[in-house]
Amino acid sequence: MGSERAASGSALPWLAYACLAGGMAIVGAYVGLSKLLIAVFPVFLLSWLRFGIAAVAMATWVRPSPGEAALSPRDRRLLFLESFFGNFLFSVCMLLGIQWSSALAAGVIMAALPGVVALLSWAWLGERPSRRVMAGIGFAVVGIGWVSVVKHQQGGTGTLLGNALLLGAVVCEALYVVIGKQLTGQVSPKRISALINLWGLALVTPLGVWQALRFDFTTVPPGLWGLLVAYALAASMLTVWLWMTGLRQVPASKAGVFTVFLPLTAGAVGVLVLGEPFGPAQAVAFSLALVGVLLATWPERATR
Repeated sequence: MGSERAASGSALPWLAYACLAGGMAIVGAYVGLSKLLIAVFPVFLLSWLRFGIAAVAMATWVRPSPGEAALSPRDRRLLFLESFFGNFLFSVCMLLGIQWSSALAAGVIMAALPGVVALLSWAWLGERPSRRVMAGIGFAVVGIGWVSVVKHQQGGTGTLLGNALLLGAVVCEALYVVIGKQLTGQVSPKRISALINLWGLALVTPLGVWQALRFDFTTVPPGLWGLLVAYALAASMLTVWLWMTGLRQVPASKAGVFTVFLPLTAGAVGVLVLGEPFGPAQAVAFSLALVGVLLATWPERATR
């Protein structure tokens, strides 16, 4: 609560807000584009390649920055949990969920992210969100939920297992937000990004190697390798660094509102890249989501 009062004081953490929004927007973009990758790569092989490429790119980020304290046993446990839920389990649930369900169902289910983050922040961190933050969460959920339901009614349903996996991805992403808030006070964003990526690589390596031995790499189109590298750097490197940088100055309950950019950007990728239609329902959803973000982040009047 002290950090929230500081943030709502004289100066707003606009740079932190931009980092949070940018991080979730990139997640939404690569979630949408991952449909192209899982059409070629098996899920565990795709995750293994992602973590491996990012591990090479972040090799210099593993060492502590000058003056940074050594990792405590608590920090090590949190880093493992952050990677297990936010990297490994989220990737598996999301990729399999989209593969066995539909992008429309993913939009409906991912709309619950801000609310789940707020509840976990309250239960785990004691960050009781203000009424206005809760109203902002409500606008975000209603906006994305509305457009997703409208699209869902127009055609396309997912399997029950696929939808259950997408719901699991929502819970994993919410845990990623809450656990990350506990880490940012002790460990630098760069080092968090590198260490949780290494844990993700270790967790998925047995399944990734198993699928790699059965996979014919000559069937992969040359252009898809470039998309794979971009996906790996965005998912494991850029988004984590942006999110952890923003979390340093923003309470987790308020940061959870910015997860609305995940389904928003995924929808934008569908419209601009995959050719999905954009109509009045989508316009209203974008407007409601923007109102939600403004309600949650606009400075409050000073109280006595």
